[in-house]
Amino acid sequence: MTEPAILRRRVGSVRPSHLMFTSGVGALVDLPNFSVLVKGLDDWNHQGLPEAMPIAEPRLLAAVQQSIGKSVQKLMPAPWMEGLDREPAGPASKIGVPVAPFPGWLRCTHCNELGGLDSGIFRFENTKPRKPHEARFFHDKCKKRKPLAVAARFVLTCTNGHLDDFPYAHFVHRGDKCQKASHPRLRMEDRGGNLGANVEIKCVNCGERRNIRDAQGKRGEENLPHCRGRHPHLATFDPQGCDKRPKLLVVGASNQWFAKGLAALAVPQSGASALDAKVELNWIAVSGIDKPMYAWARENAPAFKELDQWTDDEIAEAVARHRAKLEGAGDDKADKNPDLRTAEWEVFSAAKLPDPNSDFTLRRAYQPVPDELTGIYADVVQAERLREVRALIGFTRLDAPDPEDPNLVKLVPLARSKPTWVPASEVRGEGIFLKVSEDLLQEWEERVEKSEAMGLHREAYARHRRNRYSDRIASMSDFDDMAHWPGARFIALHTLSHLLIRTISLECGYSSASLSERIYSGTEDDPRRSGILIYTAVPDAEGTLGGLVSLAEPEQLVRLTRRALADARHCSSDPLCAERLPQAPADFLHGAACHVCLFVSETTCERGNKFLDRRFVVPVADSDLALYPDLP
Repeated sequence: MTEPAILRRRVGSVRPSHLMFTSGVGALVDLPNFSVLVKGLDDWNHQGLPEAMPIAEPRLLAAVQQSIGKSVQKLMPAPWMEGLDREPAGPASKIGVPVAPFPGWLRCTHCNELGGLDSGIFRFENTKPRKPHEARFFHDKCKKRKPLAVAARFVLTCTNGHLDDFPYAHFVHRGDKCQKASHPRLRMEDRGGNLGANVEIKCVNCGERRNIRDAQGKRGEENLPHCRGRHPHLATFDPQGCDKRPKLLVVGASNQWFAKGLAALAVPQSGASALDAKVELNWIAVSGIDKPMYAWARENAPAFKELDQWTDDEIAEAVARHRAKLEGAGDDKADKNPDLRTAEWEVFSAAKLPDPNSDFTLRRAYQPVPDELTGIYADVVQAERLREVRALIGFTRLDAPDPEDPNLVKLVPLARSKPTWVPASEVRGEGIFLKVSEDLLQEWEERVEKSEAMGLHREAYARHRRNRYSDRIASMSDFDDMAHWPGARFIALHTLSHLLIRTISLECGYSSASLSERIYSGTEDDPRRSGILIYTAVPDAEGTLGGLVSLAEPEQLVRLTRRALADARHCSSDPLCAERLPQAPADFLHGAACHVCLFVSETTCERGNKFLDRRFVVPVADSDLALYPDLP
């Protein structure tokens, strides 16, 4: 059934980056007066939008295809049209990300009447084109004139990613029907108190009452009906049902939606010719033109203007090479995430930096590293221009996806059928690449690999995986509780990255949320990686005018590094923080680290503030464990 025209109105706005992190497909977005659910890709529409050009990033597109299928052909921005500020009720007001009111139950703020959107007792009002955030539902049959109706605050969800309205009528009548009405009238009354949720549901017709506490916790799950396998963002129910027990969730809870995304920097191929780099940069335009059309393309296609110095045969060979590379990227094992770091590491660590372009410009301000930093860094590269593209490939509920293990948590699809595109956004910024001496790291790894502290970290990681896989271990004969262990090297590099981010934030005015990190640690194929990239990649202007790059100048970097390492020796939570090690039965994945000394914003850290420990970078208690036992 087609939605009423009154519900097809603009009700607010979000940044494109929010669709990657907090408000993407399937997420509940809490608006000032009600909440909405972002619909699946089947309902999005880019037709007729001149601004809706695909985002060109071949490496990321290949990674998305490896993750969710070859059907994906494009990375698309959110549908958007200019002119909303000039004409609030014009065509631009009808363009945007489609949403639907959810939960489907509302409560009157005056009389506490509880009912569904289809009950006919609530109406929608959105009469101010310049103030879409004031859109609201109101109780049409209340004694008070047009009192605000807000979303009933409870929903049901499960670890398979299903989401459903809370069954208020079923719950208050304990699984039976109301004895006095086929469509009972319900009320929701908040009793307050300091013992958690104290909300009572009452049937006006028969007088039955029940507190929402009866639906909480393990015992409360027994009072809930079976999960119906509902995906409201796709308007589907699983025909096979769902074997997971539903759990009570409050609207606005942080665990109702976790994004699963991929991000790549727009870097040229390392070691490739200038032609290969330009073909990669213009892949969307070049790949769609056959060799016999090259003569025409040189006159009419802007992308070919950059290829004038090469012959048709050379261009065709470069296109074939790049196509073979992209096709080979999809042959990796399904239990591994796509490799998006190798190309970046090769570019940053190359002896000769690539030629600058509008998306990627690197510079070595000094070589070798200044004397004051020779014992800390092996190389410093200033990234004057960076372009990062992010793509959303799915999401989870209740449990966050693991960055390294795609099979750990079930991913909810973005569309009913195989999608031909996925939402993406691009941001530009700047950064600093720091390389740690390989000899220093190897000597340190030999010292700490057999230490008791590192052994406790490994045991905690194994417990963490067993706990998360607890409902599947029995059916898995080849379960490896140490799979995807990042290694000691990653912990040291990750900790050093956080120390520098926090120091940059404290001393230089950048908020930590405006910074991001990429850790280039050793892998099975290349165990000698040892780099950190700290960069700005945010939609606003903070940190994109050269301020971060300037911190890589010798005097600035020496001061920042010395302060970061000196501050790491002490924490205001010591001795509790300094003595912390993950021990059974705990399965947290950090040691001497806390919100005071090491933790940063969730959007800044690539591993959710896990795998951090100050003792492995500076001498906190045992200097033999420190990467830098003698501070500069």
